[in-house]
Amino acid sequence: MLYAFASYALWGLFPVYFKALQDIPPVDIVMHRMLWSFLFLLVVLAFRRQWDWIVPVLRQPRVIGGFTASALLLATNWVTYVWACNNDHLVDASLGYFISPLVSVGLGFMFLGERPRFIQWLSIIVAASTVVWLSWQTGHPPWISLALAASFGGYGLLRKTASLGALPGLALETALVLPLTLAYLFYSTLHGQNSFMAASSSSRWLLAAAGPITSIPLLLFAAGARRIPLSLLGLLQYITPTIQLLLGVLIYKEQLDGDKMLGFAVIWSALALYTAEGLWRARPSIRK
Repeated sequence: MLYAFASYALWGLFPVYFKALQDIPPVDIVMHRMLWSFLFLLVVLAFRRQWDWIVPVLRQPRVIGGFTASALLLATNWVTYVWACNNDHLVDASLGYFISPLVSVGLGFMFLGERPRFIQWLSIIVAASTVVWLSWQTGHPPWISLALAASFGGYGLLRKTASLGALPGLALETALVLPLTLAYLFYSTLHGQNSFMAASSSSRWLLAAAGPITSIPLLLFAAGARRIPLSLLGLLQYITPTIQLLLGVLIYKEQLDGDKMLGFAVIWSALALYTAEGLWRARPSIRK
């Protein structure tokens, strides 16, 4: 639980980091995250001399396929989130991560045999109904929120069922997308569009720091995901959007209109109901 809590708290502070890179296109930021994360993880693996997992994994196409899927979901989530942060949609991003815990509950039911209780089902139905209502009020679905919720919920499911631990799994993910990353950076350099070369020295340092800054929360998340039920993982997840929402409204002065505020309030109520029911049932184990 501490691993998961720490990862979600750090993710909640990410808008501060991305706002400092507003002069860099979102796709470029994500590509540099992939590149520098790979290099950082390579150093960590070398320091720990943790290479014995590589050969067995290369002989298992199913494992490679699973981690390719999780890497693509992660990249999709990152691009969407960075774009939202740097285009004044931090409130919409926070809504996506408020929805995501209930997506995790639903995925746990569909794929892991976890059986949501009545209150959990009620929370999912209320949140889903609120998303439909928000779509009707705005005239279109909240695409940013839905993309973030679906991609991160799917990523959590794949990491929950992965056969590799936190560090090897993340290293494999970044290695699998490394060819795409290098191809993109080579193409942009060839056409004079390398944002890293054109950026200020402070932005270059921030991009290079993307390795440890973004890898450490992912390692914490993967470690937590393998140790606790997916439903509990989803429950802890709304630490991130709470911090994001507060940053968006209080620090970056994004507008939170009446309809959206009402939608947030209903989703918060569903999460509060879900939390209260979970804590009530957990009382015997907590006392022990």
